Amino acid sequence: MDADVVFRFFPHLDQAARKRIMELAGLYAFWNERINVISRKDLEHLYVRHVLHSLTLSAAIKDDPFQAGATVLDAGTGGGFPGIPLAILHPQSRFILCDSIAKKIKVVREISDSLGLDNVTAVVSRVEQMPDRCCDVMVSRAVTSLAGFIPWTRNKLREPGRILFLKGGDLEAEIKEAAIKCRIPASCFSVTPLADTYRGLEDDFFETKKICEIKQTSYLCAPLLKSS
Repeated sequence: MDADVVFRFFPHLDQAARKRIMELAGLYAFWNERINVISRKDLEHLYVRHVLHSLTLSAAIKDDPFQAGATVLDAGTGGGFPGIPLAILHPQSRFILCDSIAKKIKVVREISDSLGLDNVTAVVSRVEQMPDRCCDVMVSRAVTSLAGFIPWTRNKLREPGRILFLKGGDLEAEIKEAAIKCRIPASCFSVTPLADTYRGLEDDFFETKKICEIKQTSYLCAPLLKSS
């Protein structure tokens, strides 16, 4: 599918955003030949499985996390997802895209520069090495398990921050594990299924996809329980 599938579900995009969305396919095809950041078989599904998937964080969350002036940290961005599509959609928010693999950040920088995204900063860094209180919102796409990821976020969010994970499958056991190990009340987790986000889309990619959100940062990244 081409960029029209994005415009179908985001008809309000202005001309600058539409142009940038259309340019994504060529830019990722060019850079993916040089530095592999997307599986080659997945590249043909770029607009559904990467762009629309990233934009569910805006489309499926009722209380918009990407307010003007907010700083969003895309933790473990890989080739720039979900950060680059979100930065196109929300030019009034600032996006920091971090990844520990320098060649991936090179792609992110080159694509962001080609698109003229002046609200994107790309950083070679592990999440836990980012400065304290560096963001209002943190997003990530299936970097690792919740119990493994949450401790990396210690002190990175400013109050009243929130974390949004793009995940797949049954999250009940994963949330239970994270709640126990990280001492976060289960009530602080919420799950939004994405199956109905793009009604009429002829692709079953979103059937098992979800957003897992954690709010109330006073609970985030509490000391892990000591092993017995």
